[in-house]
Formats: sequence, structure tokens, C-alpha cells
Amino acid sequence: MTTGGAKRFWRTWAAAPQTRHWLETDWAELELTTRIVDAFYQGDVRLAGEIRQRVGRWGATTEDRARLRMNFDKQADEEATKAAQEASNSNMDEELFRMLTET
Repeated sequence: MTTGGAKRFWRTWAAAPQTRHWLETDWAELELTTRIVDAFYQGDVRLAGEIRQRVGRWGATTEDRARLRMNFDKQADEEATKAAQEASNSNMDEELFRMLTET
């Protein structure tokens, strides 16, 4: 069974403004990382460092975004968030959740 933390992680990143230009390989990386996050929430706390490294490359924190020279204007942010929220309700979420629950 997939943890609520893994589902929240997927939804948060699917709606992040960084993802508006992601390619299929980036989404595959998010899928793999979501599986790692799921294992973390199931108790494997050794994975915390790996998760932090991965999300840091995507600009998870203000410091990460500054290091990566990411800058989002407010209008683009709102548009990306709206589009990503629509996408997060798509079949992609259902497919990922189904894959995470398969053993």
C-alpha cells in the first residue's frame, strides 16, 4: 500500500513550477524518487539523504533554486500551477499509484 506521504510528494512535485518544462526522463526520475519516498515513509529512514540529493537537483528549497539560478515570475508560476494541478488529476497519478501498490 502506498503511503500518504508518497502521494503528497508526487502531487507536490507534479504541481511545482519547475516541472512545466520537464521531459519524459524527468518524470521517470520523479517516479523513481516517489518510490524511494514511499520506502522512506514506510520506515527506511536511511533513504533521507538520497531523497534530499534528488529533490535538491530539482530546486526543492529556496537555497537550491538560488544555486540553480531558477527564477519564476508570478504569472508563470500561477499558470504552471494550474496546468500541473490539472495534470496531477490525470491518469498519470492513477497509473503511478497503481504501480506503487503493486508488489
